[in-house]
Amino acid sequence: QVPLVESGGGLVRPGGSLRLGCSASGRTLSTYAMGWFRQAPGKDREFVSATSRGGGNTYYADSVKGRFTISRDNAKNTVYLQMNSLKPEDTAVYYCAARYSNNTYYYTDDIRDYFDWGQGTQVTVSS
Repeated sequence: QVPLVESGGGLVRPGGSLRLGCSASGRTLSTYAMGWFRQAPGKDREFVSATSRGGGNTYYADSVKGRFTISRDNAKNTVYLQMNSLKPEDTAVYYCAARYSNNTYYYTDDIRDYFDWGQGTQVTVSS
């Protein structure tokens, strides 16, 4: 298991920005494809973004494309989600997830492919 810890959530006004971070201790994230998911009250957990081990491949849900950017700094063992132009409908608990892969280019948007999860961080977009 990979102990993942998210950070950076909070309250922001519509149109604002936040940067979430996901770090791990005791394991190097450079051998894992990473994903971000979110879950709003009363809704299923949904895919937000994913990246391959080296960060060369990225993928976004249509709802966040052009506003969110996923990146990773393997030297710091951290994955980021930069969220710009936030909307009230982005309000949710955001989770990072890890999937071990020996394929440098592998990434996935399927929640069933991830076996390690963080505890989540709350993002609230409200005026």
